[in-house]
Amino acid sequence: MYLKRIFLPLLIVLLMFIGACDWFLGEGDSPNPRLSLFIGLDISGSFLHSKYFDDSINFLAHYIYAHLNGLGGLEVPNVLYVSSIGGAQANEPKTFYPIQTFENKSVAEIAEKLREIFPKNISNPYTDYNAFFEQVALMVRNKNLVLRPISIVMISDGIPDVKKEGETDFRSLVVKPLEQLARSVTIRLIYTSAVTGKNWQTKVKRRRVKIWTQDAEVMVYWKDPAILLSDTPLEEQDRFIDWIKDNVDFGVRSRRVD
Repeated sequence: MYLKRIFLPLLIVLLMFIGACDWFLGEGDSPNPRLSLFIGLDISGSFLHSKYFDDSINFLAHYIYAHLNGLGGLEVPNVLYVSSIGGAQANEPKTFYPIQTFENKSVAEIAEKLREIFPKNISNPYTDYNAFFEQVALMVRNKNLVLRPISIVMISDGIPDVKKEGETDFRSLVVKPLEQLARSVTIRLIYTSAVTGKNWQTKVKRRRVKIWTQDAEVMVYWKDPAILLSDTPLEEQDRFIDWIKDNVDFGVRSRRVD
Protein backbone atom coordinates (compact mmCIF):
# COMPACT_ATOMS: atom_id res chain seq x y z
CA MET A 1 0.00 0.00 0.00
CA TYR A 2 2.86 2.35 0.88
CA LEU A 3 4.57 1.73 -2.45
CA LYS A 4 1.29 2.29 -4.27
CA ARG A 5 0.86 5.68 -2.62
CA ILE A 6 4.32 6.71 -3.77
CA PHE A 7 4.24 5.11 -7.20
CA LEU A 8 0.86 6.47 -8.33
CA PRO A 9 1.71 10.19 -7.90
CA LEU A 10 5.06 9.62 -9.61
CA LEU A 11 3.32 7.91 -12.52
CA ILE A 12 0.90 10.83 -12.89
CA VAL A 13 3.78 13.34 -12.89
CA LEU A 14 5.63 11.26 -15.49
CA LEU A 15 2.61 11.09 -17.79
CA MET A 16 2.12 14.85 -17.47
CA PHE A 17 5.77 15.39 -18.34
CA ILE A 18 5.54 13.17 -21.43
CA GLY A 19 2.39 14.98 -22.55
CA ALA A 20 4.10 18.34 -22.12
CA CYS A 21 7.08 17.14 -24.17
CA ASP A 22 4.78 15.92 -26.95
CA TRP A 23 3.07 19.30 -27.03
CA PHE A 24 6.37 21.15 -27.10
CA LEU A 25 7.85 19.02 -29.86
CA GLY A 26 4.67 18.99 -31.93
CA GLU A 27 3.68 15.36 -31.44
CA GLY A 28 0.48 16.01 -29.52
CA ASP A 29 -2.73 17.80 -30.34
CA SER A 30 -2.62 21.39 -29.17
CA PRO A 31 -5.42 23.94 -29.34
CA ASN A 32 -2.83 26.67 -29.85
CA PRO A 33 -1.43 27.30 -33.36
CA ARG A 34 2.20 26.23 -33.62
CA LEU A 35 3.07 26.58 -37.30
CA SER A 36 5.59 29.24 -38.29
CA LEU A 37 4.71 30.23 -41.86
CA PHE A 38 7.18 32.26 -43.93
CA ILE A 39 6.30 33.41 -47.45
CA GLY A 40 8.84 34.79 -49.87
CA LEU A 41 7.87 36.45 -53.16
CA ASP A 42 10.40 36.73 -55.97
CA ILE A 43 10.47 40.32 -57.20
CA SER A 44 13.37 39.94 -59.59
CA GLY A 45 12.69 41.14 -63.11
CA SER A 46 12.59 37.62 -64.54
CA PHE A 47 9.61 36.64 -62.37
CA LEU A 48 8.04 40.04 -61.72
CA HIS A 49 7.51 40.60 -65.43
CA SER A 50 6.58 37.01 -66.21
CA LYS A 51 3.05 35.92 -67.09
CA TYR A 52 2.73 34.24 -63.70
CA PHE A 53 3.31 37.16 -61.30
CA ASP A 54 -0.25 38.53 -61.21
CA ASP A 55 -1.66 35.03 -60.95
CA SER A 56 0.68 34.27 -58.03
CA ILE A 57 -0.44 37.39 -56.15
CA ASN A 58 -4.09 36.38 -56.52
CA PHE A 59 -3.36 32.82 -55.42
CA LEU A 60 -1.28 34.01 -52.48
CA ALA A 61 -4.16 36.20 -51.26
CA HIS A 62 -6.47 33.17 -51.27
CA TYR A 63 -3.78 31.00 -49.65
CA ILE A 64 -3.08 33.43 -46.82
CA TYR A 65 -6.80 33.97 -46.15
CA ALA A 66 -7.48 30.23 -46.10
CA HIS A 67 -4.67 29.55 -43.64
CA LEU A 68 -5.43 32.48 -41.34
CA ASN A 69 -9.00 31.27 -41.07
CA GLY A 70 -8.19 27.55 -40.89
CA LEU A 71 -10.50 26.72 -43.78
CA GLY A 72 -11.08 23.02 -44.39
CA GLY A 73 -8.68 22.03 -41.66
CA LEU A 74 -5.72 24.00 -43.00
CA GLU A 75 -3.27 24.69 -40.20
CA VAL A 76 -3.62 28.16 -38.71
CA PRO A 77 -0.15 29.68 -38.31
CA ASN A 78 1.09 30.90 -34.97
CA VAL A 79 3.16 33.46 -36.86
CA LEU A 80 3.16 34.55 -40.49
CA TYR A 81 5.79 36.65 -42.21
CA VAL A 82 5.80 37.76 -45.84
CA SER A 83 8.91 39.13 -47.50
CA SER A 84 10.56 39.49 -50.86
CA ILE A 85 13.35 37.27 -52.14
CA GLY A 86 16.39 39.11 -53.43
CA GLY A 87 17.49 42.70 -53.64
CA ALA A 88 19.62 45.22 -55.45
CA GLN A 89 22.70 43.37 -54.28
CA ALA A 90 23.71 40.13 -52.60
CA ASN A 91 22.92 39.62 -48.88
CA GLU A 92 20.58 42.61 -48.78
CA PRO A 93 18.17 42.31 -45.81
CA LYS A 94 14.48 42.68 -46.61
CA THR A 95 11.42 43.68 -44.60
CA PHE A 96 9.34 40.84 -43.12
CA TYR A 97 5.68 41.85 -42.87
CA PRO A 98 4.01 40.17 -39.84
CA ILE A 99 0.70 38.38 -39.53
CA GLN A 100 -1.13 41.52 -38.38
CA THR A 101 -0.61 42.97 -41.87
CA PHE A 102 -3.09 40.45 -43.27
CA GLU A 103 -5.38 39.49 -40.38
CA ASN A 104 -9.05 40.51 -40.44
CA LYS A 105 -8.92 41.23 -44.17
CA SER A 106 -10.87 39.77 -47.07
CA VAL A 107 -9.16 38.00 -49.96
CA ALA A 108 -9.47 41.15 -52.07
CA GLU A 109 -7.99 43.29 -49.29
CA ILE A 110 -5.06 40.90 -48.85
CA ALA A 111 -4.40 40.98 -52.60
CA GLU A 112 -4.49 44.78 -52.51
CA LYS A 113 -2.01 44.84 -49.62
CA LEU A 114 0.32 42.44 -51.43
CA ARG A 115 0.31 44.64 -54.53
CA GLU A 116 1.02 47.65 -52.32
CA ILE A 117 3.98 45.88 -50.72
CA PHE A 118 5.27 44.41 -54.00
CA PRO A 119 4.53 46.95 -56.76
CA LYS A 120 5.31 45.83 -60.30
CA ASN A 121 7.13 49.07 -61.11
CA ILE A 122 9.93 48.24 -58.66
CA SER A 123 12.02 45.16 -59.33
CA ASN A 124 15.35 43.92 -58.03
CA PRO A 125 17.98 42.43 -60.30
CA TYR A 126 19.31 39.91 -57.79
CA THR A 127 17.49 36.78 -56.58
CA ASP A 128 19.17 35.80 -53.31
CA TYR A 129 17.62 32.67 -51.81
CA ASN A 130 20.47 32.20 -49.34
CA ALA A 131 19.97 35.65 -47.82
CA PHE A 132 16.25 34.87 -47.47
CA PHE A 133 16.99 31.59 -45.68
CA GLU A 134 19.41 33.36 -43.33
CA GLN A 135 16.81 36.00 -42.48
CA VAL A 136 14.19 33.33 -41.80
CA ALA A 137 16.60 31.54 -39.46
CA LEU A 138 17.41 34.81 -37.68
CA MET A 139 13.71 35.63 -37.30
CA VAL A 140 12.99 32.19 -35.87
CA ARG A 141 15.70 32.59 -33.24
CA ASN A 142 14.86 36.19 -32.39
CA LYS A 143 11.16 35.35 -31.96
CA ASN A 144 11.94 32.18 -29.99
CA LEU A 145 10.18 29.97 -32.56
CA VAL A 146 12.80 27.24 -32.43
CA LEU A 147 11.43 23.64 -32.47
CA ARG A 148 8.07 24.70 -33.90
CA PRO A 149 7.08 23.36 -37.36
CA ILE A 150 8.26 25.71 -40.10
CA SER A 151 6.80 26.03 -43.59
CA ILE A 152 8.62 28.28 -46.06
CA VAL A 153 6.57 29.01 -49.18
CA MET A 154 8.52 30.64 -52.01
CA ILE A 155 6.76 32.05 -55.05
CA SER A 156 9.52 32.09 -57.63
CA ASP A 157 10.86 30.56 -60.81
CA GLY A 158 13.53 29.06 -58.55
CA ILE A 159 16.53 29.96 -60.69
CA PRO A 160 19.49 31.21 -58.58
CA ASP A 161 21.70 34.00 -59.93
CA VAL A 162 24.87 31.92 -59.61
CA LYS A 163 26.54 30.12 -62.47
CA LYS A 164 29.36 27.59 -62.53
CA GLU A 165 31.06 26.69 -65.78
CA GLY A 166 28.30 28.49 -67.65
CA GLU A 167 25.42 26.61 -66.00
CA THR A 168 23.07 27.56 -63.18
CA ASP A 169 24.64 26.36 -59.94
CA PHE A 170 21.93 24.83 -57.76
CA ARG A 171 24.66 23.55 -55.44
CA SER A 172 25.21 27.17 -54.43
CA LEU A 173 21.87 27.13 -52.59
CA VAL A 174 22.54 26.81 -48.85
CA VAL A 175 19.75 25.70 -46.50
CA LYS A 176 22.11 24.89 -43.61
CA PRO A 177 20.86 27.84 -41.48
CA LEU A 178 17.44 26.11 -41.41
CA GLU A 179 18.65 22.62 -40.49
CA GLN A 180 18.61 22.84 -36.69
CA LEU A 181 15.62 25.15 -36.21
CA ALA A 182 12.99 22.41 -35.87
CA ARG A 183 12.33 18.75 -36.58
CA SER A 184 9.96 19.78 -39.37
CA VAL A 185 11.21 22.41 -41.82
CA THR A 186 9.69 22.38 -45.31
CA ILE A 187 10.56 24.58 -48.26
CA ARG A 188 7.74 24.80 -50.80
CA LEU A 189 8.83 26.29 -54.12
CA ILE A 190 5.83 27.07 -56.31
CA TYR A 191 5.47 28.62 -59.76
CA THR A 192 8.71 27.03 -60.92
CA SER A 193 9.33 24.63 -63.84
CA ALA A 194 9.65 20.86 -63.89
CA VAL A 195 13.38 20.98 -64.66
CA THR A 196 14.17 23.62 -62.03
CA GLY A 197 12.01 21.85 -59.47
CA LYS A 198 13.91 18.61 -60.01
CA ASN A 199 17.22 20.44 -59.55
CA TRP A 200 16.02 21.85 -56.22
CA GLN A 201 14.99 18.41 -55.03
CA THR A 202 18.10 16.55 -56.19
CA LYS A 203 20.96 19.07 -56.02
CA VAL A 204 20.32 21.25 -52.94
CA LYS A 205 22.45 19.85 -50.11
CA ARG A 206 20.44 19.09 -46.99
CA ARG A 207 19.95 16.61 -44.17
CA ARG A 208 16.63 17.37 -42.48
CA VAL A 209 15.09 20.17 -44.53
CA LYS A 210 12.34 18.92 -46.84
CA ILE A 211 11.72 20.41 -50.28
CA TRP A 212 8.52 20.36 -52.32
CA THR A 213 8.15 22.02 -55.72
CA GLN A 214 5.18 22.72 -57.95
CA ASP A 215 5.25 23.77 -61.59
CA ALA A 216 3.77 27.08 -62.68
CA GLU A 217 1.73 25.24 -65.32
CA VAL A 218 0.02 23.32 -62.50
CA MET A 219 -0.34 26.30 -60.18
CA VAL A 220 -2.44 28.31 -62.62
CA TYR A 221 -5.22 25.71 -62.34
CA TRP A 222 -6.06 26.87 -58.79
CA LYS A 223 -8.66 29.19 -60.31
CA ASP A 224 -10.15 26.64 -62.69
CA PRO A 225 -13.99 26.87 -62.48
CA ALA A 226 -14.09 23.20 -61.50
CA ILE A 227 -11.83 23.93 -58.51
CA LEU A 228 -12.66 27.47 -57.43
CA LEU A 229 -16.41 27.79 -57.77
CA SER A 230 -17.85 31.16 -58.75
CA ASP A 231 -20.27 32.99 -56.45
CA THR A 232 -19.38 30.69 -53.54
CA PRO A 233 -17.78 31.90 -50.29
CA LEU A 234 -14.23 30.63 -49.81
CA GLU A 235 -15.36 29.04 -46.55
CA GLU A 236 -17.45 26.62 -48.66
CA GLN A 237 -14.80 25.92 -51.31
CA ASP A 238 -13.88 22.36 -50.36
CA ARG A 239 -12.42 21.55 -53.78
CA PHE A 240 -10.10 24.54 -53.63
CA ILE A 241 -8.90 23.65 -50.12
CA ASP A 242 -8.30 20.06 -51.20
CA TRP A 243 -6.34 21.38 -54.18
CA ILE A 244 -4.11 23.40 -51.83
CA LYS A 245 -3.51 20.35 -49.64
CA ASP A 246 -2.61 18.17 -52.64
CA ASN A 247 -0.50 20.65 -54.61
CA VAL A 248 1.05 23.12 -52.16
CA ASP A 249 0.78 21.88 -48.56
CA PHE A 250 1.63 18.33 -49.54
CA GLY A 251 3.31 16.34 -46.77
CA VAL A 252 6.91 15.75 -47.85
CA ARG A 253 9.26 13.07 -46.59
CA SER A 254 12.75 14.01 -45.50
CA ARG A 255 15.46 13.23 -48.04
CA ARG A 256 19.16 13.70 -47.42
CA VAL A 257 21.19 15.13 -50.30
CA ASP A 258 25.00 15.36 -50.02
